[in-house]
Amino acid sequence: MKITKKNGHETIYDDEKVINSILKANEGTFEKSLTRAVAADIAAVVFSRLTAENEIITTAETRECVDRILQERGYTETAKRYREYKKT
Repeated sequence: MKITKKNGHETIYDDEKVINSILKANEGTFEKSLTRAVAADIAAVVFSRLTAENEIITTAETRECVDRILQERGYTETAKRYREYKKT
């Protein structure tokens, strides 16, 4: 699957980037149950949901999907920090 970046450049989707972004957003929260394995599972769900809809996705779609899944799973503080982290 390809992902279109903000600048219009297309690249191959890399779930490791999603995992690392989730873990970075989780730093400093009290949501300690969000482990690397949980982040990897979230990244897999993101990939599954987005590929079911499109062949090429955008970074914005990826961010929205990650945020939605974090909230669905009760990681509200991490979701908030993820939104703030990805704004930069």
